[in-house]
Amino acid sequence: MTFMPQSQNSVDPIKLEKLAEVAVRVGLQLQRGQDLVMTAPIVAMPLVRLITNHAYMAGAGLVTTFYSDEETTLARYQYGSDEGFDRASGWLYEGMAKAYQNGAARLAIAGDNPMLLSEQDPGKVGRANRANSTAYKPALEKISNFDINWNIVAYPNPSWAKVVFADDPEPIAVAKLAKAIFAASRVDLDDPVSAWREHNTNLAARSSWLNGQRFAALHFKGPGTDLTVGLADGHEWHGGASVAKNGVTCNPNIPTEEVFTTPHALRVEGHVSSTKPLSHQGTLIDNIQVRFEEGRIVEAKASRGAEVLNKVLDTDDGARRLGEVALVPHSSPISASGILFYNTLFDENASCHIALGQCYSKCFLDGAKLSQDQIKAQGGNSSLIHIDWMIGSDKVDIDGIKPDGSRVPVMRQGEWA
Repeated sequence: MTFMPQSQNSVDPIKLEKLAEVAVRVGLQLQRGQDLVMTAPIVAMPLVRLITNHAYMAGAGLVTTFYSDEETTLARYQYGSDEGFDRASGWLYEGMAKAYQNGAARLAIAGDNPMLLSEQDPGKVGRANRANSTAYKPALEKISNFDINWNIVAYPNPSWAKVVFADDPEPIAVAKLAKAIFAASRVDLDDPVSAWREHNTNLAARSSWLNGQRFAALHFKGPGTDLTVGLADGHEWHGGASVAKNGVTCNPNIPTEEVFTTPHALRVEGHVSSTKPLSHQGTLIDNIQVRFEEGRIVEAKASRGAEVLNKVLDTDDGARRLGEVALVPHSSPISASGILFYNTLFDENASCHIALGQCYSKCFLDGAKLSQDQIKAQGGNSSLIHIDWMIGSDKVDIDGIKPDGSRVPVMRQGEWA
Protein backbone atom coordinates (compact mmCIF):
# COMPACT_ATOMS: atom_id res chain seq x y z
CA MET A 1 0.00 0.00 0.00
CA THR A 2 1.29 3.48 -0.93
CA PHE A 3 0.86 6.06 1.82
CA MET A 4 0.25 9.66 0.83
CA PRO A 5 -0.13 12.50 3.38
CA GLN A 6 -3.69 13.58 4.09
CA SER A 7 -2.86 17.08 2.80
CA GLN A 8 -2.44 15.65 -0.72
CA ASN A 9 -6.22 15.31 -0.81
CA SER A 10 -6.25 19.14 -0.89
CA VAL A 11 -4.85 19.14 -4.45
CA ASP A 12 -7.44 19.17 -7.26
CA PRO A 13 -6.67 16.04 -9.31
CA ILE A 14 -8.18 17.42 -12.52
CA LYS A 15 -6.04 20.56 -12.44
CA LEU A 16 -2.98 18.51 -11.48
CA GLU A 17 -3.59 16.39 -14.57
CA LYS A 18 -3.80 19.55 -16.67
CA LEU A 19 -0.52 20.79 -15.18
CA ALA A 20 1.16 17.54 -16.18
CA GLU A 21 -0.20 17.88 -19.72
CA VAL A 22 0.97 21.52 -19.96
CA ALA A 23 4.43 20.55 -18.65
CA VAL A 24 4.85 18.00 -21.44
CA ARG A 25 2.99 19.67 -24.34
CA VAL A 26 3.78 23.36 -23.67
CA GLY A 27 6.74 23.37 -21.30
CA LEU A 28 8.81 20.72 -23.04
CA GLN A 29 7.01 19.99 -26.31
CA LEU A 30 8.58 16.58 -25.79
CA GLN A 31 9.49 14.87 -29.06
CA ARG A 32 8.71 11.30 -30.04
CA GLY A 33 11.61 9.08 -29.03
CA GLN A 34 13.18 11.75 -26.79
CA ASP A 35 14.34 10.75 -23.32
CA LEU A 36 13.36 12.82 -20.28
CA VAL A 37 15.39 13.45 -17.12
CA MET A 38 13.20 14.68 -14.26
CA THR A 39 14.03 15.86 -10.72
CA ALA A 40 11.46 16.31 -7.96
CA PRO A 41 10.85 16.39 -4.21
CA ILE A 42 9.57 12.97 -3.20
CA VAL A 43 6.28 14.48 -2.00
CA ALA A 44 5.62 15.55 -5.62
CA MET A 45 5.25 11.93 -6.70
CA PRO A 46 1.58 12.41 -7.73
CA LEU A 47 2.67 15.00 -10.30
CA VAL A 48 5.73 12.96 -11.32
CA ARG A 49 3.48 10.01 -12.14
CA LEU A 50 1.10 12.13 -14.22
CA ILE A 51 3.96 13.80 -16.11
CA THR A 52 5.48 10.37 -16.75
CA ASN A 53 2.14 9.18 -18.17
CA HIS A 54 1.87 12.18 -20.49
CA ALA A 55 5.51 11.88 -21.52
CA TYR A 56 5.06 8.29 -22.61
CA MET A 57 1.78 9.16 -24.33
CA ALA A 58 3.76 11.81 -26.24
CA GLY A 59 6.18 9.10 -27.37
CA ALA A 60 9.01 9.54 -24.84
CA GLY A 61 11.87 7.09 -25.15
CA LEU A 62 12.76 6.72 -21.46
CA VAL A 63 11.71 8.79 -18.43
CA THR A 64 14.18 8.80 -15.52
CA THR A 65 13.36 10.61 -12.26
CA PHE A 66 15.68 11.58 -9.41
CA TYR A 67 14.01 12.38 -6.10
CA SER A 68 15.09 14.60 -3.21
CA ASP A 69 13.85 14.35 0.37
CA GLU A 70 13.91 17.04 3.04
CA GLU A 71 14.58 14.67 5.95
CA THR A 72 17.61 13.10 4.28
CA THR A 73 18.91 16.54 3.32
CA LEU A 74 18.72 17.62 6.97
CA ALA A 75 20.39 14.37 8.08
CA ARG A 76 23.54 15.48 6.29
CA TYR A 77 23.73 18.61 8.45
CA GLN A 78 22.95 16.70 11.63
CA TYR A 79 25.21 13.69 11.19
CA GLY A 80 27.53 14.33 8.23
CA SER A 81 31.28 14.81 8.63
CA ASP A 82 32.61 18.33 8.23
CA GLU A 83 34.81 17.49 5.24
CA GLY A 84 31.80 16.04 3.45
CA PHE A 85 30.38 19.53 2.84
CA ASP A 86 33.04 20.18 0.21
CA ARG A 87 31.78 17.25 -1.87
CA ALA A 88 28.97 16.82 -4.39
CA SER A 89 27.69 13.99 -6.59
CA GLY A 90 29.68 14.94 -9.66
CA TRP A 91 29.13 11.49 -11.17
CA LEU A 92 25.38 12.16 -11.19
CA TYR A 93 25.66 15.55 -12.88
CA GLU A 94 28.15 14.18 -15.41
CA GLY A 95 25.57 11.54 -16.24
CA MET A 96 22.87 14.20 -16.63
CA ALA A 97 25.13 16.26 -18.88
CA LYS A 98 25.77 13.18 -21.00
CA ALA A 99 22.04 12.52 -21.23
CA TYR A 100 21.45 16.08 -22.44
CA GLN A 101 24.34 15.77 -24.87
CA ASN A 102 22.58 12.68 -26.25
CA GLY A 103 19.34 14.62 -26.71
CA ALA A 104 17.38 14.15 -23.49
CA ALA A 105 14.98 16.83 -22.29
CA ARG A 106 15.07 18.21 -18.73
CA LEU A 107 12.16 18.80 -16.36
CA ALA A 108 12.43 20.03 -12.77
CA ILE A 109 9.56 20.07 -10.31
CA ALA A 110 10.04 22.89 -7.79
CA GLY A 111 8.51 22.90 -4.34
CA ASP A 112 11.23 22.56 -1.70
CA ASN A 113 10.69 24.08 1.73
CA PRO A 114 12.30 27.54 1.36
CA MET A 115 13.24 27.53 5.06
CA LEU A 116 14.68 24.01 5.15
CA LEU A 117 18.26 25.04 5.97
CA SER A 118 17.50 28.30 7.77
CA GLU A 119 18.70 26.95 11.12
CA GLN A 120 21.77 25.15 9.77
CA ASP A 121 25.38 26.37 9.86
CA PRO A 122 25.64 29.02 7.09
CA GLY A 123 29.28 28.05 6.51
CA LYS A 124 28.32 24.46 5.74
CA VAL A 125 25.40 25.60 3.60
CA GLY A 126 27.70 27.85 1.60
CA ARG A 127 30.33 25.13 1.13
CA ALA A 128 27.73 22.59 0.04
CA ASN A 129 26.22 25.08 -2.40
CA ARG A 130 29.61 25.84 -3.90
CA ALA A 131 30.53 22.17 -4.28
CA ASN A 132 27.15 21.46 -5.84
CA SER A 133 27.42 24.40 -8.24
CA THR A 134 30.87 23.28 -9.35
CA ALA A 135 29.76 19.70 -9.94
CA TYR A 136 26.56 20.77 -11.69
CA LYS A 137 28.23 23.09 -14.20
CA PRO A 138 28.54 20.54 -17.06
CA ALA A 139 24.80 19.93 -16.89
CA LEU A 140 23.89 23.58 -16.21
CA GLU A 141 25.75 24.71 -19.33
CA LYS A 142 23.57 22.44 -21.49
CA ILE A 143 20.51 24.08 -19.95
CA SER A 144 21.64 27.72 -19.78
CA ASN A 145 22.95 27.55 -23.35
CA PHE A 146 19.59 26.12 -24.46
CA ASP A 147 21.17 23.09 -26.07
CA ILE A 148 18.01 21.21 -25.06
CA ASN A 149 14.33 21.76 -24.40
CA TRP A 150 13.71 22.13 -20.67
CA ASN A 151 11.01 23.16 -18.24
CA ILE A 152 10.28 23.90 -14.56
CA VAL A 153 6.85 23.51 -12.95
CA ALA A 154 5.83 23.46 -9.27
CA TYR A 155 4.03 21.18 -6.84
CA PRO A 156 2.42 22.33 -3.54
CA ASN A 157 4.73 20.61 -1.06
CA PRO A 158 3.07 20.81 2.40
CA SER A 159 6.22 22.21 4.05
CA TRP A 160 6.37 24.96 1.40
CA ALA A 161 2.64 25.65 1.80
CA LYS A 162 3.05 26.15 5.55
CA VAL A 163 5.70 28.82 4.92
CA VAL A 164 3.48 30.70 2.45
CA PHE A 165 0.28 30.33 4.48
CA ALA A 166 1.70 30.07 7.99
CA ASP A 167 -1.58 30.82 9.81
CA ASP A 168 -3.58 28.04 8.15
CA PRO A 169 -3.79 24.35 9.02
CA GLU A 170 -1.71 22.25 6.65
CA PRO A 171 -4.56 20.90 4.46
CA ILE A 172 -5.92 24.43 3.92
CA ALA A 173 -2.44 25.83 3.27
CA VAL A 174 -1.81 23.13 0.66
CA ALA A 175 -5.17 23.80 -1.00
CA LYS A 176 -4.44 27.54 -1.17
CA LEU A 177 -0.95 27.02 -2.59
CA ALA A 178 -2.23 24.48 -5.12
CA LYS A 179 -4.92 26.94 -6.26
CA ALA A 180 -2.29 29.69 -6.64
CA ILE A 181 0.07 27.42 -8.59
CA PHE A 182 -2.72 26.30 -10.92
CA ALA A 183 -3.87 29.88 -11.56
CA ALA A 184 -0.34 31.15 -12.25
CA SER A 185 0.29 28.17 -14.54
CA ARG A 186 -2.98 28.82 -16.42
CA VAL A 187 -4.29 25.30 -15.80
CA ASP A 188 -7.42 26.59 -14.08
CA LEU A 189 -8.69 27.58 -17.55
CA ASP A 190 -10.77 25.40 -19.86
CA ASP A 191 -8.05 25.16 -22.51
CA PRO A 192 -4.64 25.80 -20.93
CA VAL A 193 -2.70 24.91 -24.08
CA SER A 194 -4.53 27.59 -26.11
CA ALA A 195 -4.16 30.07 -23.23
CA TRP A 196 -0.40 29.52 -23.28
CA ARG A 197 -0.31 30.02 -27.03
CA GLU A 198 -1.98 33.45 -26.63
CA HIS A 199 0.26 34.39 -23.69
CA ASN A 200 3.39 33.49 -25.64
CA THR A 201 2.21 35.70 -28.51
CA ASN A 202 1.86 38.68 -26.12
CA LEU A 203 5.30 38.15 -24.61
CA ALA A 204 6.83 37.85 -28.07
CA ALA A 205 5.30 41.20 -29.05
CA ARG A 206 6.82 42.87 -25.98
CA SER A 207 10.23 41.33 -26.75
CA SER A 208 9.97 42.52 -30.35
CA TRP A 209 9.39 46.13 -29.25
CA LEU A 210 12.42 46.05 -26.96
CA ASN A 211 14.58 44.50 -29.68
CA GLY A 212 13.52 47.28 -32.03
CA GLN A 213 14.67 49.94 -29.56
CA ARG A 214 18.28 48.61 -29.41
CA PHE A 215 18.89 50.16 -25.99
CA ALA A 216 22.49 50.38 -24.77
CA ALA A 217 21.39 50.32 -21.11
CA LEU A 218 18.46 50.36 -18.71
CA HIS A 219 18.23 52.76 -15.77
CA PHE A 220 16.28 51.62 -12.68
CA LYS A 221 15.24 54.33 -10.18
CA GLY A 222 13.27 53.79 -6.99
CA PRO A 223 13.57 53.56 -3.20
CA GLY A 224 17.07 52.27 -2.42
CA THR A 225 17.77 51.83 -6.13
CA ASP A 226 19.68 53.91 -8.65
CA LEU A 227 21.11 51.37 -11.05
CA THR A 228 22.31 51.53 -14.66
CA VAL A 229 22.47 48.13 -16.33
CA GLY A 230 24.46 48.20 -19.54
CA LEU A 231 23.22 45.66 -22.08
CA ALA A 232 25.52 43.23 -23.86
CA ASP A 233 26.62 44.04 -27.40
CA GLY A 234 24.27 42.31 -29.82
CA HIS A 235 21.84 41.38 -27.03
CA GLU A 236 18.41 40.02 -27.86
CA TRP A 237 15.24 40.07 -25.74
CA HIS A 238 13.19 36.92 -25.23
CA GLY A 239 10.02 35.99 -23.41
CA GLY A 240 7.72 32.99 -23.19
CA ALA A 241 8.37 30.21 -25.67
CA SER A 242 11.91 29.81 -27.00
CA VAL A 243 13.52 27.65 -29.67
CA ALA A 244 16.30 25.51 -28.22
CA LYS A 245 19.39 24.62 -30.24
CA ASN A 246 17.89 21.19 -30.88
CA GLY A 247 15.09 22.91 -32.80
CA VAL A 248 12.36 22.30 -30.21
CA THR A 249 10.19 25.22 -29.06
CA CYS A 250 9.75 25.06 -25.29
CA ASN A 251 8.47 27.18 -22.39
CA PRO A 252 11.31 26.85 -19.87
CA ASN A 253 9.38 28.36 -16.94
CA ILE A 254 5.76 27.69 -16.08
CA PRO A 255 4.61 30.17 -14.95
CA THR A 256 6.33 33.05 -16.75
CA GLU A 257 5.49 36.75 -17.13
CA GLU A 258 8.96 38.09 -17.98
CA VAL A 259 10.87 39.38 -20.97
CA PHE A 260 14.61 39.14 -20.42
CA THR A 261 18.02 39.65 -21.95
CA THR A 262 21.75 39.64 -21.16
CA PRO A 263 23.45 42.57 -19.39
CA HIS A 264 27.03 43.53 -20.15
CA ALA A 265 29.18 41.98 -17.43
CA LEU A 266 31.44 45.06 -17.23
CA ARG A 267 28.86 47.85 -17.57
CA VAL A 268 26.68 47.85 -14.45
CA GLU A 269 26.93 50.85 -12.13
CA GLY A 270 25.12 52.04 -9.02
CA HIS A 271 23.17 50.51 -6.18
CA VAL A 272 20.03 48.39 -5.95
CA SER A 273 17.79 46.98 -3.22
CA SER A 274 15.72 43.81 -3.36
CA THR A 275 11.96 44.18 -3.22
CA LYS A 276 11.18 40.57 -2.24
CA PRO A 277 13.08 37.97 -0.22
CA LEU A 278 15.27 35.49 -2.07
CA SER A 279 14.93 31.83 -1.12
CA HIS A 280 18.19 30.13 -2.07
CA GLN A 281 18.63 26.39 -1.48
CA GLY A 282 16.89 26.38 1.89
CA THR A 283 18.08 29.79 3.12
CA LEU A 284 16.00 32.97 3.10
CA ILE A 285 17.97 36.09 2.13
CA ASP A 286 16.05 39.31 2.76
CA ASN A 287 16.56 43.05 2.20
CA ILE A 288 19.52 42.61 -0.13
CA GLN A 289 21.45 45.79 -0.88
CA VAL A 290 24.39 45.76 -3.27
CA ARG A 291 26.60 48.30 -5.03
CA PHE A 292 28.16 47.77 -8.46
CA GLU A 293 31.32 49.29 -9.91
CA GLU A 294 32.34 48.44 -13.49
CA GLY A 295 29.90 45.55 -13.50
CA ARG A 296 31.07 43.94 -10.27
CA ILE A 297 29.39 43.88 -6.86
CA VAL A 298 31.84 45.59 -4.51
CA GLU A 299 29.55 45.86 -1.50
CA ALA A 300 26.71 43.58 -0.38
CA LYS A 301 24.55 43.27 2.71
CA ALA A 302 21.24 41.75 3.77
CA SER A 303 19.15 41.92 6.93
CA ARG A 304 18.81 38.13 6.88
CA GLY A 305 21.01 35.46 5.29
CA ALA A 306 23.90 37.88 4.69
CA GLU A 307 26.57 35.24 5.38
CA VAL A 308 25.08 32.87 2.80
CA LEU A 309 24.72 35.74 0.31
CA ASN A 310 28.39 36.65 0.61
CA LYS A 311 29.46 33.03 0.25
CA VAL A 312 27.36 32.85 -2.93
CA LEU A 313 29.09 35.98 -4.22
CA ASP A 314 32.46 34.35 -3.57
CA THR A 315 31.60 31.27 -5.66
CA ASP A 316 33.71 32.64 -8.55
CA ASP A 317 34.41 35.99 -10.22
CA GLY A 318 31.28 35.76 -12.35
CA ALA A 319 29.08 35.37 -9.29
CA ARG A 320 29.48 39.10 -8.57
CA ARG A 321 28.34 40.06 -12.07
CA LEU A 322 24.98 39.92 -13.81
CA GLY A 323 23.88 37.27 -16.27
CA GLU A 324 20.28 38.39 -16.79
CA VAL A 325 17.96 41.37 -16.50
CA ALA A 326 14.21 40.82 -16.77
CA LEU A 327 11.18 43.09 -16.98
CA VAL A 328 7.82 42.17 -15.42
CA PRO A 329 4.88 44.57 -14.91
CA HIS A 330 3.77 45.06 -11.32
CA SER A 331 0.22 44.16 -12.43
CA SER A 332 1.24 40.64 -13.49
CA PRO A 333 -1.19 37.95 -12.26
CA ILE A 334 1.35 36.65 -9.75
CA SER A 335 1.94 40.12 -8.32
CA ALA A 336 -1.81 40.80 -8.31
CA SER A 337 -2.38 37.65 -6.25
CA GLY A 338 -0.65 39.36 -3.33
CA ILE A 339 1.06 36.10 -2.42
CA LEU A 340 4.74 35.97 -1.49
CA PHE A 341 5.69 32.47 -2.65
CA TYR A 342 9.25 32.39 -1.22
CA ASN A 343 10.11 30.63 -4.48
CA THR A 344 11.97 32.30 -7.35
CA LEU A 345 9.97 30.54 -10.07
CA PHE A 346 6.92 32.50 -8.90
CA ASP A 347 8.27 35.61 -7.19
CA GLU A 348 10.46 36.56 -10.15
CA ASN A 349 7.27 36.73 -12.22
CA ALA A 350 5.78 39.29 -9.86
CA SER A 351 8.62 41.74 -10.26
CA CYS A 352 11.43 42.99 -12.48
CA HIS A 353 14.57 41.14 -11.52
CA ILE A 354 18.26 40.59 -12.15
CA ALA A 355 20.28 37.39 -11.95
CA LEU A 356 23.77 36.93 -10.60
CA GLY A 357 26.05 34.66 -12.59
CA GLN A 358 25.76 32.72 -15.82
CA CYS A 359 24.20 34.42 -18.85
CA TYR A 360 21.97 32.79 -21.46
CA SER A 361 23.76 32.47 -24.78
CA LYS A 362 20.43 32.54 -26.60
CA CYS A 363 20.00 36.20 -25.54
CA PHE A 364 22.38 37.26 -28.32
CA LEU A 365 21.67 37.79 -31.99
CA ASP A 366 22.62 34.47 -33.64
CA GLY A 367 23.54 33.23 -30.17
CA ALA A 368 23.48 29.59 -31.25
CA LYS A 369 26.39 30.30 -33.60
CA LEU A 370 28.57 32.19 -31.11
CA SER A 371 31.51 30.59 -29.31
CA GLN A 372 32.02 31.10 -25.58
CA ASP A 373 34.87 33.49 -26.37
CA GLN A 374 32.61 35.55 -28.64
CA ILE A 375 29.90 35.67 -25.99
CA LYS A 376 32.44 36.89 -23.45
CA ALA A 377 33.77 39.52 -25.87
CA GLN A 378 30.22 40.86 -26.31
CA GLY A 379 29.75 41.15 -22.55
CA GLY A 380 28.22 37.81 -21.61
CA ASN A 381 29.00 36.60 -18.11
CA SER A 382 30.19 33.13 -17.10
CA SER A 383 29.72 31.56 -13.67
CA LEU A 384 28.89 28.38 -11.81
CA ILE A 385 25.66 30.00 -10.55
CA HIS A 386 22.55 31.68 -11.93
CA ILE A 387 20.45 33.21 -9.14
CA ASP A 388 17.51 35.56 -9.79
CA TRP A 389 16.38 38.15 -7.26
CA MET A 390 13.68 40.76 -7.40
CA ILE A 391 14.25 44.52 -7.71
CA GLY A 392 10.97 45.80 -9.18
CA SER A 393 7.85 47.28 -7.58
CA ASP A 394 5.14 49.86 -8.18
CA LYS A 395 7.64 52.48 -6.99
CA VAL A 396 10.35 51.73 -9.57
CA ASP A 397 10.72 53.58 -12.90
CA ILE A 398 12.81 52.27 -15.79
CA ASP A 399 14.24 54.21 -18.74
CA GLY A 400 15.89 52.73 -21.79
CA ILE A 401 19.10 54.56 -22.71
CA LYS A 402 20.02 54.62 -26.40
CA PRO A 403 23.62 54.68 -27.69
CA ASP A 404 23.39 58.48 -28.19
CA GLY A 405 22.33 58.96 -24.55
CA SER A 406 18.69 59.74 -25.29
CA ARG A 407 16.10 58.16 -23.00
CA VAL A 408 12.85 56.30 -23.68
CA PRO A 409 10.40 55.55 -20.84
CA VAL A 410 10.06 51.78 -20.49
CA MET A 411 8.22 51.48 -17.16
CA ARG A 412 6.58 53.95 -14.83
CA GLN A 413 5.58 52.91 -11.32
CA GLY A 414 6.14 49.32 -12.30
CA GLU A 415 3.93 49.34 -15.42
CA TRP A 416 4.80 49.46 -19.12
CA ALA A 417 5.05 53.10 -20.13
